[in-house]
Amino acid sequence: MELNNSQLWENCLKVIKDNIPAEQFSAWFEPVCFSRFENGELELRVPSQFFAEQLEERYLRLLGATIQRFFGQNVSLFYTFNQVSDRPDTEIKIGSDKASQDVKPRAGVTSNPFRNDVKEDIDPQLNPRYNFENYCESDSNKVARTIALSIAENPKRQEFNPMFVFGASGVGKTHLIQAIGIRIKELYPENRVLYVTARLFESQYTAALCHGRINEFIYFYQSIDTLIIDDIQDFIGKTKTQDNFFHIFNHLHQNNKQLIMSSDCCPSMMEGMNERLLSRFKWGITVELQRPDYQLRRDYLIKRSKQDGLNISDEIIDYIANNVKNSIRELEGVVVSLIAHAAILNSNVDMELAKMVVANAVKISVKQVNFDTITQGVCGFYGIQPDDIYTKSRKREISDPRQIVMYLAKKLCNMQLSTIGARLSRTHATVLHACRIIEERISVEPQLKNEVEEIENNLLH
Repeated sequence: MELNNSQLWENCLKVIKDNIPAEQFSAWFEPVCFSRFENGELELRVPSQFFAEQLEERYLRLLGATIQRFFGQNVSLFYTFNQVSDRPDTEIKIGSDKASQDVKPRAGVTSNPFRNDVKEDIDPQLNPRYNFENYCESDSNKVARTIALSIAENPKRQEFNPMFVFGASGVGKTHLIQAIGIRIKELYPENRVLYVTARLFESQYTAALCHGRINEFIYFYQSIDTLIIDDIQDFIGKTKTQDNFFHIFNHLHQNNKQLIMSSDCCPSMMEGMNERLLSRFKWGITVELQRPDYQLRRDYLIKRSKQDGLNISDEIIDYIANNVKNSIRELEGVVVSLIAHAAILNSNVDMELAKMVVANAVKISVKQVNFDTITQGVCGFYGIQPDDIYTKSRKREISDPRQIVMYLAKKLCNMQLSTIGARLSRTHATVLHACRIIEERISVEPQLKNEVEEIENNLLH
């Protein structure tokens, strides 16, 4: 009996399940659904673009070999997903090996038409989710966002041409520069906007060179009204690509066309980039996107969780925002992981799940608390020398901190009373008495309670 395509995919899953750990299969393959198989194209439904990227990065070799086994040779693999979870009209289709590149062009338009007839509409290659409405603002990106919005509302303004955005990986550069293109298309539909990565631009140039179509390549790019180049640092070392982009840049700038570029470093740090090209990068405005501050991280988590229909408490949002600090991309990965785990486990997101996902995503720095750090912390808080703790003094300003040291050593380090006593040349009974005294005083003395809590917080965070 011949199997249908859906059954063939089920057979693929069985093989994959036998070749990877069970928890990895649950996290990354159970949420994948068969969509269709026609004309040698296999479509798989995935939760998000991030999910597709992870499949490509982690399991492409296994996935490809398994698909060939059951669906045959020369099968093209595609992933589909909604850019906004509850909006089917935002469905995107991307091909294997291009999960982190541009989206597939809409029907009736072309993303790279090397032809003389440039009046035809082109697909701007913009991700509909990367708009200003979804871009959270804080002090870390306020200047860049304000300038970007100014360009989007009036792309003819030349004081910000070109706009050069730089910052570490994952801070939101791609989102911001695409938001400009999206707003321009909304306000000026006739404007020819194109977003490309530097690597895609280079591969297009190489293909045009091989087929003797360099003039068509340059002519097409010179027809763009707003050209957005992402990761332009990838031009470094590519002399011929730089030379051709130099001429395209000059033509566009001289004709008041807007250029927007992003990089992981500022122009002055680009060793290996043509000096005449670097000088032009500095003609307009250069802005830095800093790592997201706490407020931005928190706002992003709230907005993203609402978009994905994820119910996350304020306590969990605060926990994630406090521990995932480097980039928005890391935060996105945490949210996607929470969605996957919640769907697989058919449960809400609780603190235990959040801690597990965050621990897998980032290295959480935990302060080492021991007897010595407690002594230093208590003495620093009360403004006395650590040596004073070890004396026989019964003065209140010494005896109180000494008893607090004993109390916190027992509470935070779970040290034995005899061990604490040995460190302070006291008996087991003395330490027990001191711990009980502090516990009793905390219950009736609000000021002492606040002091001990502040010391404890300083030691743990």
